[in-house]
Amino acid sequence: MRAELQQQYGYLFEDELLAEIDATGMYKNIPQGQTIMDIGEPITHMPLLLNGAIKILREDNEGDELLLYFLEKGDTCAMTFSCGMGKTKSEIRAVTESDTELLMVPAQKMEVWMAKYPSWQQFIVDSYHTRMMELLETVDTLAFLRMDERLLKHLQDKAKVTHDDSIHTTHQDIAYDLHTSRVVISRLLKKLEKEGKIEMHRNHIKVLDL
Repeated sequence: MRAELQQQYGYLFEDELLAEIDATGMYKNIPQGQTIMDIGEPITHMPLLLNGAIKILREDNEGDELLLYFLEKGDTCAMTFSCGMGKTKSEIRAVTESDTELLMVPAQKMEVWMAKYPSWQQFIVDSYHTRMMELLETVDTLAFLRMDERLLKHLQDKAKVTHDDSIHTTHQDIAYDLHTSRVVISRLLKKLEKEGKIEMHRNHIKVLDL
């Protein structure tokens, strides 16, 4: 496990911090489609991704979800850190987008490391900045892009975080992510295929326009 930790985070963290993460982090191997953190749950750990991808979602009062952003290897979730530091409950849902390996870092360590290790402090600040830019991009997408453009961008983002241009998902799952109906997604997928931007297959969608 130390080798994978070194590969993903060795260029960021001091050897002493890597040793502490290795000693206190809880390794998990989680299959695709599993909820690893849910809205309203107390924050006890923060994820550090070693491999795979996670999607971060919000939920409205009706129980409908909206995709905020993706996390991939080398990332963490700034919202989790914020809730953990404030000892509040989770405001987001985290679901594995692909088979995922991660280290769950105890929440009580996060504040200690902020004072102890400059590299951890910089990592958290950079993570906040990255997630904020992604949230602004999500807002811009919702406000300014047509639904077919949102759909194509969503498929492109999925392909990038999973490093696979074949997207294994259902029309209904895409509809959940984009807060729309399956009928709308099915119609727009056919439109994108006709435009030569994707190929529809029985069990997957191939993204041609990357």
